[in-house]
Amino acid sequence: MITPAELWFLEQKPAALPIYEAFRAAVLQAVPEARIDVKKTQISFFVKHMFAAVSFLPARRKKDRPEPYLTVTFGLRYRVENARIAAVSEPYPHRWTHHVLLGSPQEADDELLAWISAAADSAGREQPQ
Repeated sequence: MITPAELWFLEQKPAALPIYEAFRAAVLQAVPEARIDVKKTQISFFVKHMFAAVSFLPARRKKDRPEPYLTVTFGLRYRVENARIAAVSEPYPHRWTHHVLLGSPQEADDELLAWISAAADSAGREQPQ
């Protein structure tokens, strides 16, 4: 169930709500222990540490962005080379931040969730014994 805080954040771009709903559901299915924290500029997903965030960061030029869109950000210990990645940076050695633009609910797919799941593992997700 989406919280009032999440809805407050999405009031900035209400047309992005279906995209967020699909992404949120997929993340919570892949990482059921994830916690969600809403701030002014992003919605963050945590296990031990933050592993993903959703924002309206313009990771591409306006003409190259879908409308509506959400930017999904995730961190890994390696760089992902893929056409879906809008921007990548290495803010710390061996810590890569990736930005993916989602323009439809269908884009919260298995490929994206594999990266998100790996990011949750990197962020300290408890592994089954």
